[in-house]
Amino acid sequence: MTTTALRRRGASPLAPSSRTLTTGQARRIAVAAQGLDGPAPSGRVTMAHLARLLDRVGLLQIDSVNVLARAHLLPVFSRLGTYDVSLLDRAAGRAPRRIVESWAHVASYVPPRTYQLLHWRREAYRDKEKRYEQQYPGLLAGVRDLVAEHGPVTAGELHAILGHERGPKEHWGWNWTPAKHALEHLWDVGEVVVSHRTSQFERSYDLAERVLPPEVHAAPLLDKPDAIRELVRIAARAHGVGTVGCLADYFRLRIDATTTAVRELVEEGALEPVQVSGWGRPAYLDVTARVPRRTRVRALLAPFDPLVFERDRLLALWGMHYRIGIYTPPEQRTHGYYVLPFLLGEHLVARVDLKADRRSGVLRVRSAFSERPEEVAGLPRTGGGAWPDRHDVVTELTAELHEMAAWLGLEDLAVDPDAAGDLVAELARQVLGRPTAT
Repeated sequence: MTTTALRRRGASPLAPSSRTLTTGQARRIAVAAQGLDGPAPSGRVTMAHLARLLDRVGLLQIDSVNVLARAHLLPVFSRLGTYDVSLLDRAAGRAPRRIVESWAHVASYVPPRTYQLLHWRREAYRDKEKRYEQQYPGLLAGVRDLVAEHGPVTAGELHAILGHERGPKEHWGWNWTPAKHALEHLWDVGEVVVSHRTSQFERSYDLAERVLPPEVHAAPLLDKPDAIRELVRIAARAHGVGTVGCLADYFRLRIDATTTAVRELVEEGALEPVQVSGWGRPAYLDVTARVPRRTRVRALLAPFDPLVFERDRLLALWGMHYRIGIYTPPEQRTHGYYVLPFLLGEHLVARVDLKADRRSGVLRVRSAFSERPEEVAGLPRTGGGAWPDRHDVVTELTAELHEMAAWLGLEDLAVDPDAAGDLVAELARQVLGRPTAT
């Protein structure tokens, strides 16, 4: 099994492990822990459904790439099915806030109480203030006062208030003015919070006390070790089972701090030390985690989905070596630009490169490849539930693509004539043989 990466990222055993899980059991635990194996709501998806999902997964990663849909929208579709995306806009942009933006895994939406658990990370940015004050005397205080007076306010609106204009954009990177840097610093330290995103996905900022729910903003903050322990508890619930390295990655915590938190959670009885066949190092099972005998799930997973964004864990559990194509030069891409793994049962059985062609009203398949873990160099068979028949894989993938197209408001589904991959021919036949999505 692929243990090299897990050994590199983990720590020494914290407690003896008497229970051993098969890789198949670990996969099914992980799928269930992420809320992927339950039936989609039978009626309209409500804020209550979304709140339960957020409590389960702990965070939604944010990314501005919109070739298919924004990164934070896709995991909700994978778990709840067709839903109104304005639900997330309301959760993040209206009182009472259900989610707020924070540096968590990376830029992420998290529940407000989790936002407060990350206060120690924001405090680490305070040491920049002396440099700001020396270089731009009074700038931070001035920007803070402007947000207090005019908020919620975007960086562009702030520049208009100040009568500033951005300079020419000379390269692909950030084109930030001192005022924008000051605004972002105030967000880094938590004095301002993202109130909402505009229709152009631009952040609009306001004072923290005007955004966070009053009971959350007024609650005493935990000290750093206790806050980290609670973050690890959330990560463990979202993983079901994982190594110290897995649990640390969820909120990008230090290994030593995570190790201490895991030890405390084991002593508390919240985590059980276990072994997972083939991992070669200890793992920790959330004692509330379900261990399903099988999982009934069909889902396309975004590149930033919490089930797959830790690539070492993805390789260890599913044998999938995955790198996102958007950060790879075109000539080096192996499967496409925006590639989604396809989960069927407990296995990742395929990956497809998709694009929402909004002008034409078509969901385009640009590649479709089958996936077999034993074909990955150096990996033995991973065991577990039976691998789906190839025809069933294509049938279920076709159905999921039609459902996604309908959710995105696209009238049709098409396989591009030059699409790559061994599933393309059969997928094209099935797509042509089905009615278009409505």
